[in-house]
Amino acid sequence: MAITKDTMIGQLLREKPEAAEILFQYGMGCIGCPSSQMESLEQAAAVHGIDLEELLKSLNEG
Repeated sequence: MAITKDTMIGQLLREKPEAAEILFQYGMGCIGCPSSQMESLEQAAAVHGIDLEELLKSLNEG
């Protein structure tokens, strides 16, 4: 699965559950809440003040 800025968190976690650990490392502790399931990685990075390119690199390498 290619992970992009448009990837929804819910889809990511269904297809790559191990990504949860990476998201936690970036301070995204609310990934289990219902609203985050329909949020894109770009939206989540903006809300949390996370460098999107760095996050995508970690998710695609991990």
